[in-house]
Amino acid sequence: MTPQPPAPPALPTKFHAGGLVNGAVVLGLLYFGREVLVPITLAMILSLLIAPLVRKLRRVVRSQVTAVLGSVVVLTILVGGLAAVIVSQVVAMAEGLPQYESTIRDKLHAVQDVTLGRVMQGETGRMMSRLGAEADAASAPARATLEGAPLTASGAVPVEVRPREQTPVEVISHLFSSIWGPLGRASIVLIVMVFVLLEHEALRDRFIRLLGGADLRRTTQAFNDAGERLSRFFVSQLAVNVGVGVAVWLGLMLIGLPHALLWAVLTALLRFVPYVGVFIAAGSAGLMAAAVDPGWSLLLETLGLFAAVELVSSQVVEPQLYGHSTGLSPLSVVVAAIFWSWIWGPIGLLLSTPLTLCLVVAGRHIKGLAFLDVLLGDTPALSMSERFYQRAISGDHEEIVAAAHAYLKRKSFARYCDKILMPALQLAGADLGKHTITPGQQAMVKSTIARVIESLGTDGCRPTRRSRRGSVLDETSIGTHLRQQREDAMGKWQGPVVVPPGSVALCIGLGSMRDDLVTELLVRILRTQDIDARHLSLDDLDRGPPPGASTDGVAMVFVVTAAPAEEWARISEILPGLRERFADAVFVGLLSEGEFAPADEALDVVVRSFESAAAEAAARYSKTPVA
Repeated sequence: MTPQPPAPPALPTKFHAGGLVNGAVVLGLLYFGREVLVPITLAMILSLLIAPLVRKLRRVVRSQVTAVLGSVVVLTILVGGLAAVIVSQVVAMAEGLPQYESTIRDKLHAVQDVTLGRVMQGETGRMMSRLGAEADAASAPARATLEGAPLTASGAVPVEVRPREQTPVEVISHLFSSIWGPLGRASIVLIVMVFVLLEHEALRDRFIRLLGGADLRRTTQAFNDAGERLSRFFVSQLAVNVGVGVAVWLGLMLIGLPHALLWAVLTALLRFVPYVGVFIAAGSAGLMAAAVDPGWSLLLETLGLFAAVELVSSQVVEPQLYGHSTGLSPLSVVVAAIFWSWIWGPIGLLLSTPLTLCLVVAGRHIKGLAFLDVLLGDTPALSMSERFYQRAISGDHEEIVAAAHAYLKRKSFARYCDKILMPALQLAGADLGKHTITPGQQAMVKSTIARVIESLGTDGCRPTRRSRRGSVLDETSIGTHLRQQREDAMGKWQGPVVVPPGSVALCIGLGSMRDDLVTELLVRILRTQDIDARHLSLDDLDRGPPPGASTDGVAMVFVVTAAPAEEWARISEILPGLRERFADAVFVGLLSEGEFAPADEALDVVVRSFESAAAEAAARYSKTPVA
């Protein structure tokens, strides 16, 4: 009926000692070579960030050198402007530090009185008071001796050591030495970035030649994939962070927090640090609010503003802009932040998402690194049918039902059976054929599948409370069990005997367990379309129609077979009698597997999926309520 589910990415079956050694060597190089690797990596990431600007300028000036230098000048001006804003705001804030310190001290005393003060009351407080009085009494003679005698017993005079005042030359030298390190690293990053931009195309060709010269198509696809993902990530994150900074700036100005521009700039910059950056920015602004306002209202308003802006940006804006376009799972982002911050410190924390994204892209295009895509990517590790089978083995039907309800909000029950349920049964059949599934697991799978189908059935197909007490473990066929459950709820003939002409669809199974299940699923699918479908076996046909029934009520007869090549002899035997009995009906064959030419010749219509069967029935019947 449906093709086999796509095979998951091939993963190494075992880890060799050589692989562990190689991994340890790579980690060692990353850790001990961070002084060299960090500036180069940072320069390459920045080059990807301003590469779109370089391409736009190149269309105007027609010179790669001029476009690169112009982009670097723009970047330098922006960075310098942000630095000037931060420095000016910090200098202005430093002038009010004495007043802020006093306010903070008063609030700390108030908090201490409310918390520790109450705890220290009672017997504990009195005991501490007695101990303090005894300590003061014991130290009083010593203090009196020291206060009354300017000299010690040996005649020594107490001396206070004060540091020598530095000369202007020493102050400048100390300042220069403190900024030389960061300035030198920034210069190295800038120079490397310029050369990376100048040699962008040549470097790309060299990497392609080095990593995949034998397969240019695959390597080019990997580079393009990485470039597109990184570009979307950088542009989207930059846009979101700038928007958040502007919103914070306007909000802080409205509530009256001083130096609102400083906190807005810090918020926009710190949001590049995954997860913790926004909390650092909110905490800093909250500390400022606590230092400015003698009360607590400004602090609460500031924290509320950050919470509201972050909630809107993370839950509404970011999913609309790029969602999961980076291809990383949320857990992998957290783990990557911990790993890269351990390897490279704060710069590693800042670069953790882009670096991990490159690893995921490599895992999607390099067979030996496929485990990286499975561990770090947001692509499901198991297909929906594989998850169904895995949960069925575990007996977790609640999770299967929850996932099925989410799927059925978008797709039909027929498509669910075609794409998920039947492939899961194929996986179970393969394990059963290889004898890798135990009898207990087989019984668990049967029971779970039955409970899932019962939960997803229409109102007319749902079993009664009494019938639900039965267990499918005692049944030889899931289809027979499900049919019995439905007959308990709807009656022996699965509906009224006297029906309007051309209103019934008979679904006939040939007797195998798979045929019974497929036939019962087909009945339930047709009933979701308000078609009076009924499940019959060959034994039911031999017993004849129920008293009072008329054959003109049947408009379609579905003949279900899981193995047409093996069961065709039986179909050929019963088909003439069925055509004679239901002369006005259309005979439709539902083949669960493969092609079979005799079926196409002998039957009016042949379908190979539930969706096709439902479409044929919908075209035949009018949408009238089931009698």
